[in-house]
This record gives sequence, structure tokens and C-alpha cells, in this order.
Amino acid sequence: MFKVKVLVAALVVLLIGPATPAAAEPTTPLTYGAGTTATRFTGLAFDTCTAPSVAQMSAWLASPYRAVGIYIGGVNRSCAQPQLTPSWVSSVTRMGFRLIPIYMGYQAPCTTRTNAVKMTVPSATFQGGLLARDAVQQARALNLLGGSAIYADMEHYNIADSTCRATVLRYLSAWTKQLHALGFLSGVYAHQNSGAVDLAAAYNSSSYARPDALWIARWDGNSSLTGWPTVPNTFWAVGQRGKQYQGDHNETYGGVTLNIDSDRFDAPVATVWYTYTVRATIYSYSGPSTAYPIRSTIPANSGVRIVCQTFGPKIGTSTVWNRLIDGTYVIDYYVRTPNKTGYSAPIPGCSFPYQTTINNLSRRHGPGTAYAAYPSPLPIGSLAWITCQRAGTKVGTTAVWDRLSDGSWVTDYYVATPSKTTYSPPNRRC
Repeated sequence: MFKVKVLVAALVVLLIGPATPAAAEPTTPLTYGAGTTATRFTGLAFDTCTAPSVAQMSAWLASPYRAVGIYIGGVNRSCAQPQLTPSWVSSVTRMGFRLIPIYMGYQAPCTTRTNAVKMTVPSATFQGGLLARDAVQQARALNLLGGSAIYADMEHYNIADSTCRATVLRYLSAWTKQLHALGFLSGVYAHQNSGAVDLAAAYNSSSYARPDALWIARWDGNSSLTGWPTVPNTFWAVGQRGKQYQGDHNETYGGVTLNIDSDRFDAPVATVWYTYTVRATIYSYSGPSTAYPIRSTIPANSGVRIVCQTFGPKIGTSTVWNRLIDGTYVIDYYVRTPNKTGYSAPIPGCSFPYQTTINNLSRRHGPGTAYAAYPSPLPIGSLAWITCQRAGTKVGTTAVWDRLSDGSWVTDYYVATPSKTTYSPPNRRC
């Protein structure tokens, strides 16, 4: 993304997960961990080669941007990252900024980027999986949680080279499958005239795994997330798109000038925890209700690490329940979050997205085929952002229905959740 001399360092990869699994493409399995969620950001974002300081980010609260791209690793990462620490992540996210993790791994054999470390044709599948594991390690080192999206930065390359194109697709397919195996979402940053073209051409291919989100570079000054000339609007259609619409330039807010690229997003980003204290001794439960089993006792004034918020039975003035990093729940009424009647920004609502597996999946007003359908079904490969599951009309092998973040319902049979016969943890019951 940035025209800075590449500093090539040795890559030390620790094997922190299983090898890339055998799975059916283009949709591949994704299982989320207990204390995780996905976080969707909609709005303006910026990315810059070196992460700004906490003071600079504080000054940029005066800007229209509420997300920032951060380069978490990769053999082709161009700039040192002295600010990028767990403490920085905590401070910046508490301000309300979302984070977009970028991993600049191997580049195409036919890349137009000078001095790049390139993938090799025979080893691209192995390399894609290897670097996905390293990307997860780097994300975890910054306290980014499972359910986060990590974006592979694939710079512009010669699309006329068919061998190179197939190599890139194999690399990115392995990247996606390995991230899914480790409970993370897969994103790709690509030029609209190379990577985006090839990913769109392979969108429904049984040879390659489909990434969950696509972030294109097209410096035309137009921030629209639809109407892209090389990607149909029905591809990556539901909270799955980012666009870098303006390249390197300076902007100044709060007296601080940064050199940035400008982006618009409606896509998954990083998930973090937010620490608050409790104002009374409370219990944590295995689900968002006192009807669930008690899992622990939390003394007054203790800190709790909140991953996301959901709804449940009312206690005091609140129906909000907090999902903690250990996967248990506490009622929000006794936690010192800002809002005692609703959700408290910047904590996200609990949601687990999975790709849909058929085209024109009906969204219904309730959990069954007898309920009326909404006029806009989901295209194949869309993300179904599930907030909870419950029983309804049996479709195929399952009676499970998924309630989505927009309030509509879809049968779980055509959503790539782990089970096609029963509920898929850690999705809660409605």
C-alpha cells in the first residue's frame, strides 16, 4: 500500500494450530472460540504505514474516521511499528476506534512491487497456510481475539500471467482455510485490476476457498461500496466490503498531520476485549440469563473483560448481558459500563458470521418457512451475521434457524455453521 522501501526481516513462524484442513470449497468451515465475537465496522477508515501514537489517535477523534488499518506483520511489511503494542490497542479501542489488521505476506510471483519477497509457484499453498498461522500469532500478541478478520495484503500483479494468477489464488485459498481453522475471519486487500478480478472469477469455484471479505484499492475518489467495475454487487454483499478510494495524502485533525490512505468499510474488523469493573458481587452464568448454571462468583470492584453484549431477561433497568472472554455472561446492570438501559459503545453486539451456501437464501420474519419473506434474499457467499439460534421448521437435515443482526431469520441448513443437525456453539439460543 505504501511506497516505502521494503525492510526484509527473517520470518520466525511458530506452529500454533493445525495444518490447513481438507475442506470443500469455496465455503470452508469456521468454528469460533468460546470467548469471541466478530466485529463489524461501517464507516470511514484510514490506513498509514506506521501506526500513529496514542496522542495522535486522540487528536484524530476530531476526524471523520473511526477505524484504522494496522500492519500486524508479514515478510513484506514496510515500516517499523514502535507504537503497536497491546497497551496501544487497548487505549485506541477504548477511544472508540476499530482496528483493521493487515498482514503483508508473500507477494505474487509476477508482482509489480519492487524488492518484494515473492511466493513460489510449487509452495504457494503451504506458504499461504504458514503465513496465516503467523498472522494469527501476531494478532494474538496484540490481544486481538478470535473472530477478528485479518486482511492479506496482495499488491498489484500482472494479471496476464496465468500461472501467476493460479499461484495467487492457491496462496489466498490456503490463507482463508487456515484462518478459518483457527477461528478467524479471512480478508483480502487487492488491486481492483488484479487480485479483485481473480478472486471474483473464482468466487464460486470449487477449487479455491472464498475469503469472507474483500477490500479493494481503487483511487478514484469515490467511496461507494457498490458499482465496482471488476466485482459484481452480489459478491461479498453483506458486511464484506472495503474500498481504499484515495491513496497517499496528508490530512490534519486536532493539530496533527498524518500521511494516510482513505477507506470506506462495511466489513469485519478486529475484535478486542473491554475491561470494566463490577459494582457488586455477582455471578457469571453459562448463558445470558439467571436460568443458566452459575460458572463463577465475581467479587465487587473486580475487573471483567467484556467481548460483546447481547440481550436477556431484565434485571434492574437493563436487558443487556455481557459476554466475557471466558465465554460466560454477566448482567450489565451491575457492571460500570456507561449505559444502564442499552448497549455501551464501543462494545460490539455479539454476532458470529458464516457464509451462505446457496443463492437467494430467503430471509424471513420468523423461524420457519410459513413466515413471510423479506424482498431481498441473500446472495451466495454472503455473511449471515448470526445473533442467536432457535428451533423452527425443519429444512433439509436441521430444524435450527438463525436470527441475523438485522432481525431477519434464515434456515441454518444453508449457512456454513459447523453443524447441519443441531445448534452450533458458541451461538446462543434465542
